[in-house]
Amino acid sequence: MKRYALALFILLFLGVFLAWPLGDVVVGAFKTEQGWTLDYITKLFTDGAQLSAILGSLKIAFFVTILTSAISVPLAWLFARRSFRGKGLFGALLLAPMILPPFVGAVGMKMIFSRTGPLSLLLMKVGISDGFVDWLGAYPTLGIVVLEALHLFPIMYLNLVAAFANVDPTLEEAAANLGASPWRVFRRVTFPLAAPGMFAGVIIVFIWSFTELGTPLVFGIHNLLPVRIFNSASQISTNPTGNAQVVLVLFITVVGFLVSKRITSRNRNVATLGRMSVSQKEQSLSIGGTLLAYLCLGAIILFAVLPHLSVVALSCSERWFMSVMPEGFTGKYFEQAIGMELTRSALKNSLALAISATIIDIILGFAIAWLCVRAKVKGASLIDAFSMLPLAVPGIVIAFGYMGCFTTLHHHVLAMLGGSGIDPKYTSFATDLLNPRMNPMLLLAASYSIRRLPYMVRAAHAGLEQVSRTYEEAAANLGAPAWHVVRKITLPLVAANLLAGAILCFSFSMLEVSDSLILAQTEMYYPITKAIYALMGGLENGESVAS
Repeated sequence: MKRYALALFILLFLGVFLAWPLGDVVVGAFKTEQGWTLDYITKLFTDGAQLSAILGSLKIAFFVTILTSAISVPLAWLFARRSFRGKGLFGALLLAPMILPPFVGAVGMKMIFSRTGPLSLLLMKVGISDGFVDWLGAYPTLGIVVLEALHLFPIMYLNLVAAFANVDPTLEEAAANLGASPWRVFRRVTFPLAAPGMFAGVIIVFIWSFTELGTPLVFGIHNLLPVRIFNSASQISTNPTGNAQVVLVLFITVVGFLVSKRITSRNRNVATLGRMSVSQKEQSLSIGGTLLAYLCLGAIILFAVLPHLSVVALSCSERWFMSVMPEGFTGKYFEQAIGMELTRSALKNSLALAISATIIDIILGFAIAWLCVRAKVKGASLIDAFSMLPLAVPGIVIAFGYMGCFTTLHHHVLAMLGGSGIDPKYTSFATDLLNPRMNPMLLLAASYSIRRLPYMVRAAHAGLEQVSRTYEEAAANLGAPAWHVVRKITLPLVAANLLAGAILCFSFSMLEVSDSLILAQTEMYYPITKAIYALMGGLENGESVAS
């Protein structure tokens, strides 16, 4: 019975903090006081401004996906089929952009692409340009596309490396023996067999770039769907247009993942035919090929971290205006940042929220994995699938759902308590926790934990699958209660897996953007990402202090 009680508690948590907000958003898009309607959905495609925002977001997602593919395909083929000195080091460095949030890098990228920025001045000095080039003015989405592609290419790269490695080499050898050139073998055999893996990466990149909020805000581009959803959050109780926008995002996301699942399930038997007995042989690069690989890999890594290097330069340079390189060195911007109450409170808030979310994820993630692997409770697979849902739901959707359903709940609770005769001073704190406009800390911690729960579930699941039941059975045979077995035997054996999942949960919670920007409405509750965004608007050295 305790196992089923635990399963019920987990379902209740996921229902309150995941299913209910999503359901509230969907219902709010179709239901008004007058009844059910499709007016707000159809308005998205009939209103010129709304349609322009949708098409703008789709255009950015399309070009980010194309640029990401152009970077990832050659890289993945190189690492899957060729060997060279330093391959492991470069492979690790290529993953660095994935853990550096584009929201932060956008500050540096905006500086590089500004009209009087380093790039414009450099082109003038070498004689390529006769005057200043207003990159962001002439090509407003250029910075977003480049920055997001440099952030997301490791995701597609990882998918493609695995896909190329799983292609049966005998099929390629057969094509080569029939006279096909290397390029034709790649185009007609290798790439089609690796296409399901590539499409899995394409869908993730497309949806992520389609729903990205922080980067467009930093670049000051507001006619995009995620930014319109962000601006609609303040009118969530009075204007269902925001709900309709979120439903459209959710629809595109779900369709994308369903199509991805359908395509990635194709050709699985063909792609792995003979792979159990035939290994892929890696060819060693020549000295010239190795030098060329070093040059290309170094350039990609440099461009990927350049925005973040620019942030570092902005934070500690005395002056960086009308010059290619920053001038002087100073620590005054760090002093200003540390001296601000906003920065100190935001850092404390982010640490408290990230730690709380990580603790919640450790408890829930281990419990879900234990129910699936050890207890094997009926319906455990449903809980496992339910816990994976946040991977397919953008943060902006969850945050918008929280704003709607918990604001409504807050009003209902206030009305109920008002009629009960209880003194409001005894209930104000509890009711404020239900209202994101008053105190969003509880909801921020819940949203952070929901977003990162899949990482912990998979980490705990892998740990329990690898650990033998023998030790647990021995402890149980000696009379140890079930909880004692879990606490003294199981948890220590999977501690390394839980630690790996906890690091991911904590790190990504500290860097969370969408939830923070939407839910944190009061300055005293700003997480660090919302504080950075607020500091960027400062009139004097705002970007340097934010950096």
